[in-house]
Amino acid sequence: MMDSLLSALLMYSRIPVPQRQWNEKNMRFALCFFPLVGAVTGGLVMGLRLVCDALRTGSLLFAAGTVAITVLVTGGIHLDGFCDTCDARASWGDMEKKLTILSDPHIGAFAAIKLGAYLLLYTALLAQLTDISAVGVAAVGFVLSRSLSGLAAVSFRAAKKEGTLYSFTSSADKRTTVTVLSAVSLLCMAAMVLIFPAAGVAASAAALLTLLYYRFMSYREFGGVTGDLAGWFLQMCELFIAAAAALTYRITEVM
Repeated sequence: MMDSLLSALLMYSRIPVPQRQWNEKNMRFALCFFPLVGAVTGGLVMGLRLVCDALRTGSLLFAAGTVAITVLVTGGIHLDGFCDTCDARASWGDMEKKLTILSDPHIGAFAAIKLGAYLLLYTALLAQLTDISAVGVAAVGFVLSRSLSGLAAVSFRAAKKEGTLYSFTSSADKRTTVTVLSAVSLLCMAAMVLIFPAAGVAASAAALLTLLYYRFMSYREFGGVTGDLAGWFLQMCELFIAAAAALTYRITEVM
């Protein structure tokens, strides 16, 4: 279990932990610990919100700081998948061509444009979360997005039998992983509703709808999921969670 935990942190974060060998035994329960990276991210975001409130800084500093935290904790691994997926989808090629583009380490013009738009929009949405309870919903969302991503990884069809994601899912104890991640997902949604009922319901619905679209899109355009597609899903899931929380918070403020 400890080796699986360290393997998950080594793969999906830049949190300094002891090195472990990449082997089937160490990756058996690794995806079960994937949400812990989100918990660390969410905890740091909540801490930043408290510091910003104490210093009475502007909302833009909090929003930009939150985006920086997500990149620093993960090393940008999911944004890399987001960029590759954007390039592949923008090619409008057939399935084989899109999968080839996913494997290309270079970034294209479409990925750069969409990455810039994504970061601007994400920062703007986070700047609307001026209430601590709304921030709490978004913070729990970092855990939920990873729980759903892990569930999809072991439950959805793989587009190819190679790559980092396939090495994790093929070695995973699927029954245990599905059970753990399903429980974590339900707990996250319950926590979000308890923190801020309206925003929690909206954010949970947004996450689940993003998951459904992820399955539809990946099957139709790529024949299944890959590590890059999983990164795209995680980024989009967190974007829509923030959007749902921000919109609901503002509506309740007006009412």
